[in-house]
Amino acid sequence: MDKKLVIETEAQTKSDTMDVGNDDKLIVFLKKVIRFAVRIMAIIMTLVILWGVADIVWVLYNRLMADPFMLLNVQDILATFGAFMAVLIAIEIFINIVIYLRDDIIAINVVLATALMAIARKVIVLDFKEMTDMQTFGIASVSLALGICYWLVVIYGSHKPVNK
Repeated sequence: MDKKLVIETEAQTKSDTMDVGNDDKLIVFLKKVIRFAVRIMAIIMTLVILWGVADIVWVLYNRLMADPFMLLNVQDILATFGAFMAVLIAIEIFINIVIYLRDDIIAINVVLATALMAIARKVIVLDFKEMTDMQTFGIASVSLALGICYWLVVIYGSHKPVNK
């Protein structure tokens, strides 16, 4: 892909934003409502992250205190990894929200990174014995597609956020 094409695409995207009609009082009001809703989402996501961390500590404590004392089996470890990844995904979503509030844009590279982390979490906690070949192929396809998308965004320099 040519750098000129990427620059033209970014310029076209910026010109297609919802900034048209800023003089319209209804649009200005609705934008304020949306920003307020996004702020509420940031607060809720912060609570979800804190609850997720507390849940990890609580579950890990209970599993370590159960018999056999201070030992974890493979399922416990995988469940802990999955819980950690879920909290990290929540943090990535929070970062998306903060970037949107700060810059009024959606950062495509962060969205793709979040999706990659979510699919990685799925792979970590999967029980491949209970999966069909098509499910395995589907997860592999999604992983490959997200990886290629992320690579293209980073390589071609359009990893700058795109105006909404």
